[in-house]
Amino acid sequence: MDIFNILTLIGGLCLFLFGMNVMGSALERSAGSKLESMIGKLTSGKFAGLLTGMGVTAVIQSSSATTVMVVGFVNSSLMSLKQAIHVIMGANIGTTVTAWILSLSGISGDSVFLKLLKPSSFTPVLALIGIVLFMFIKSNKKKDIGVVLLGFATLMFGMETMTDAVSGLRDIPAFQELFIMFKNPILGVLAGAVLTAIIQSSSASVGILQALAATGAVSYGAAIPIIMGQNIGTCVTAMVSSVGTTKNAKRAALVHLSFNIIGTVVCLGAFSLADAIFAPALLNESATFAGIATSHSVFNIVCTLILLPMSALLEKLAYKLVPDAKLPEQVSELDDRLLATPAIALECAHNLTFDMAKIATEALKSSIECLSAYDKGKAEAVRDAEDKTDHFEDIIGSYLVKISSKQLNEIEGATASMLLKAIGDFERISDHAVNILESAEEMREKGIAFSDSAKTEMESLAAATLEIVALSYNAFIEKNAEQANLVEPLEQVIDRMKELLRTRHIDRLRLGDCGIEAGFVWSDLITNMERVSDHCSNIAGCVMDTKEQNMNLHESLKMLRSDSAFYREKYAEYTNKYLSFV
Repeated sequence: MDIFNILTLIGGLCLFLFGMNVMGSALERSAGSKLESMIGKLTSGKFAGLLTGMGVTAVIQSSSATTVMVVGFVNSSLMSLKQAIHVIMGANIGTTVTAWILSLSGISGDSVFLKLLKPSSFTPVLALIGIVLFMFIKSNKKKDIGVVLLGFATLMFGMETMTDAVSGLRDIPAFQELFIMFKNPILGVLAGAVLTAIIQSSSASVGILQALAATGAVSYGAAIPIIMGQNIGTCVTAMVSSVGTTKNAKRAALVHLSFNIIGTVVCLGAFSLADAIFAPALLNESATFAGIATSHSVFNIVCTLILLPMSALLEKLAYKLVPDAKLPEQVSELDDRLLATPAIALECAHNLTFDMAKIATEALKSSIECLSAYDKGKAEAVRDAEDKTDHFEDIIGSYLVKISSKQLNEIEGATASMLLKAIGDFERISDHAVNILESAEEMREKGIAFSDSAKTEMESLAAATLEIVALSYNAFIEKNAEQANLVEPLEQVIDRMKELLRTRHIDRLRLGDCGIEAGFVWSDLITNMERVSDHCSNIAGCVMDTKEQNMNLHESLKMLRSDSAFYREKYAEYTNKYLSFV
């Protein structure tokens, strides 16, 4: 083996790792909402979590990536530690899919069918289809499918390049002696752990082992301990990702490590005992591509079968290793680790925006209640809510910008844009809640009171404002475009109420039925309530736009108003309901 073989090996390894990364990322984007629904099934039980971990890992082709996601979920309080344990176990099984795909390179035979199964036969066709979809098709979804095919073709080409590059090693005595040395189980485990820790992918590490097995110098006795060590090495990624996280997130990473260490110790003990007592001839035979894939799968399945009934003990062990702090720790609302999976990160941002929406709408309700019955506790809650929504706007906005820098499909892009707009509107609603509260406090401090007719008008405007806030909030939470359509006609009625109430108040001032100070407060109140309705209209418009994947808010509202049958009916209904005093 000369310098040119080494360069070829390096090039093949680079193509292999690049192809795996590209294919996994594209599969992730294509899966998108499916990943969200899979994660949503976690609460249904132990086996649901196990199957979810297997499914997600099979899709994104990386147990390390799945475990990092799990650490992020636990850090964001989207998943309990108990749920995380089952997902991690499932991820260890899911990652074995890659080895089976790579085992296709080991197919040999003269029949046409077997030749067609060899990657060298079908990957050029997949690459051709992939490049056509990527370069000439406009649909992002089909482009992602093209990238998946190109990534797979690159991965398999890199695998074959590595296999060809190391073929000369079979004649080098030192190489054969190296793998004889790895028949020492402990050395084999250490070698597998170190290699996997360096490249941070057990799938890639297994692929390299399969390429080396093509030389015929790798026996099952050497390969099996290396495979066991690879499971320990893959934990490095999750351990690094847990730095600076919450206690539970650190526990999730430690569960991954302890699960693999315990599984390796048990299986290595059984392997060494079987070797010492029975000395099976199989262990001296040369490992094959399919044999390595089988060993990888059997090891991970056996580990899971052994430790799944003892998941509660793993949880207790994690709490022993990372005990609770004496003081409550700061919980991070959004986790940058989830950015590796934009669909999941976007869902987390969406969920936190729901919390922000609830806080803002409850603040507005409390501030309006303070107009008729001032309550100090409610006043403090309104100001606290305004501070919280300011904080949420900052962190959600920054997070959405990071998500938008990733490759998103059309639906995800529309959702990210909608959330960026919506958080600004919810923050402004909380600002107006504080303004209304300050008006209530001014009236209380100065003893200002409205006339009976003014009270009736204000109560009607307040009721309309509360209804439009409830409509827009429910439409946003439920992603219900039909309910969002109800907001615009009510917003137009509130606009009309503002002008009408202002005119009627001027008449009262002219007749001396109302004082100047009351007039200023009155003007501030109707202005703030009307502006709240404007923000509700924006939120409802965002919901409609997201459904239509159209970010032109003015166009959506124009189309709604042109629907005379629906719009005029609702406009008349709200007019009769809130302008009956005219």
